[in-house]
Amino acid sequence: MKVVLISTPGERPNEVATVESLFAAGLERYHLRKPGWKSAQVALWLESLPARWRDRIVLHAHAHLAPCFRVGGIHFRDDGEAPEDPALGVTPGCLTSRSCHDLAAVKAALGRYDSIFFSPVFATLSKPGYGPAPGHVLDELRAVLAARGSAEKRTKVFALGGVTAQGLPVCRTLGFDGVAILGAVWNAADPIAAFLQFQSASQRLEHKSV
Repeated sequence: MKVVLISTPGERPNEVATVESLFAAGLERYHLRKPGWKSAQVALWLESLPARWRDRIVLHAHAHLAPCFRVGGIHFRDDGEAPEDPALGVTPGCLTSRSCHDLAAVKAALGRYDSIFFSPVFATLSKPGYGPAPGHVLDELRAVLAARGSAEKRTKVFALGGVTAQGLPVCRTLGFDGVAILGAVWNAADPIAAFLQFQSASQRLEHKSV
C-alpha cells in the first residue's frame, strides 16, 4: 500500500529537515497543508526545501506557487469548490488530488483525479472527537472500490483519519490503495521511526499479496 504524509497545520520546529530525512527514507508524497498560512509563508517554506525534493510536495493552498517551485501536485478541499475536471487550470505535470467525505464525492472523483482522500475511516488522532465513518458507509465504500473499472482505477484512494501501522490490513480489506497519515507520525517522539513502521507494514502487505 502507498503511504503519504500530511503536514501539521502550523509551525513545527525542524519540519523541513525532518521532511528531507523522510524523503530520503522513501516517502513519496508530502502534503503541505498549512490552512492559516499566507502565500509568502508557504513560498518561504518551499524555498528552504532543496529543489531536488520539491516534486514530492503536494500543495493544499496557494496553487499559483506550483509552477514557480515545480511541486508535484495540487490538492483540493471537499468544500464544494473542487473542480469536476481538475486538469483544467492546473500546471501541466502536476498530480491532482482531493478530499472526500461521502460516497457521492468519491464516485464523482474516480477516474478524474489522480488520488483522493476518504475520511474519517477511524477515530482521528489529530482531531479528537472526529469520526470514524459508520460501518455501513465503509461497507458501501468497499463495494464501490471493488467495482471500479480500469478508468476509475487510475484514481488511487487513500484512507485518512486515525490510521495506524497496525490498521493497514483493515484498510487493504476495505479496498484502499494506500493511507494518508498525520497524527501517527507527527505525534510520535521520533517521526522518522514512526514513518518507517508504516513503510515496513506496507511492504509486508505487498509481499503477502504477491
